[in-house]
Amino acid sequence: MGNNSGELQGSILAVDDDEDVLIALRMLLKRHGATVHTEKDPEKIPSRLKEQRYDVILLDMNFTQDTTTGREGFLWLDRILTLDPSAVVILITAFGGTETAVRAIKEGAVDFVLKPWQNEKLLATVHAALQLSRSRAEVVSLRSRQEAIVAGMTPRYEELIGGSAPMQHVFATIDKVAGTDATVLILGENGTGKELVARAIHRKSKRDSEAFISVDVGALPQSLFESELFGYVKGAFTDARSDRAGRFEAASGGTLFLDEIGNISLSQQAKLLRVLETRSVTRVGSNKQIDVDIRLICATNAPIMDKVGNGEFRQDLLYRINTVEITLPPLRERGDDIPLLAEHFLAEFSRKYEKTGMRFSQATLQRLQKHAWPGNVRELQHAVERAVILADGTTLQPSDFFLARPEEASQTDLDLDTLNLDAVERKVILKAMAKHDGNIQRAARELGLTRPALYRRIEKHGL
Repeated sequence: MGNNSGELQGSILAVDDDEDVLIALRMLLKRHGATVHTEKDPEKIPSRLKEQRYDVILLDMNFTQDTTTGREGFLWLDRILTLDPSAVVILITAFGGTETAVRAIKEGAVDFVLKPWQNEKLLATVHAALQLSRSRAEVVSLRSRQEAIVAGMTPRYEELIGGSAPMQHVFATIDKVAGTDATVLILGENGTGKELVARAIHRKSKRDSEAFISVDVGALPQSLFESELFGYVKGAFTDARSDRAGRFEAASGGTLFLDEIGNISLSQQAKLLRVLETRSVTRVGSNKQIDVDIRLICATNAPIMDKVGNGEFRQDLLYRINTVEITLPPLRERGDDIPLLAEHFLAEFSRKYEKTGMRFSQATLQRLQKHAWPGNVRELQHAVERAVILADGTTLQPSDFFLARPEEASQTDLDLDTLNLDAVERKVILKAMAKHDGNIQRAARELGLTRPALYRRIEKHGL
């Protein structure tokens, strides 16, 4: 194996009580790009590992107290793996045969090297160990990120809120399907909480300790669809500087949530169907198939059956993704849930913005229940957040809410029956707010305003 300079990218700790051995290791490995630290005294290994994590540890088995049996080396191997179970350790010894090598692997070493070593063989062994270390680090990173995401979202996603009959039906379906690996298709308008349902299914499933990976496939450009979902290998295209796993691989063992699946092209549908049929992916630029084990949940706000009828969505793919269908009702059909949701969001944003003692007036709750909520739960969430931010008192009144009248919110054009600038500005703001479900930041961006500037105009027009 030919090793070029820069090939061994990583940090290595070499432990040996022979200074000459350490010098030889340091010179060889540094010449090939590694960062090498050396240690003569094995008693200092614990403090070394507390100071930093090494990608690979080269550990001598035969120290001064025990030059032939390797017993001390095995003891230190056990200590290292106790301190860091993911440590990648290569044992080095001048004494030992097949039996010792087998024992070393069984006890947790990744490889075994005999002194005097051949440089090319040692370099190949260290190179493989560095790759293994990177793979382990990626898995640990993925799991820790997922745990952080789940922990961070627990207050928000701990349970779907709703006491209405339509939501009780949704809850019952979630309970029935969660414990299986059946594919689920979630239907519903934007803002109804389709991802919340997907996360609830994952949390109640046998895969809840593994990753939940969410992808808005409808927003993926044609050019990135395969590389994002299936991964790629180094050199597959101009910016592919290293191998990268796609979302299917990242979700293996856990749940993959594909949002807005009704908006992908027929060619993308064909690629997705092939992966679902074979339960394997092929990274862009490679011919190797990689098996994946996922629980698939999809969602769309599109009229999927109409799309099948029009030839815009493959019927065989629909069969693959909708073993069970869950339809989320729009907020206007679950009016009894509006006070529950509003109170939930009020508590959340009161904490976030440190405003204590906030409550709704009875007139406000009645007004919220009468509103059509075209943006569904998401619109209600944004409306409550805005009201909490801007309210002067602790009791939220109807005037604290931007609630466009149905006839205003449903306009598809400006219908300028006046050239009065104030009236035109009011209509433009209404249109932008309705388009973005009451989301101030997105509406301000479209209007070319800052958030404070839009807030001032909303106040000016009494919206």
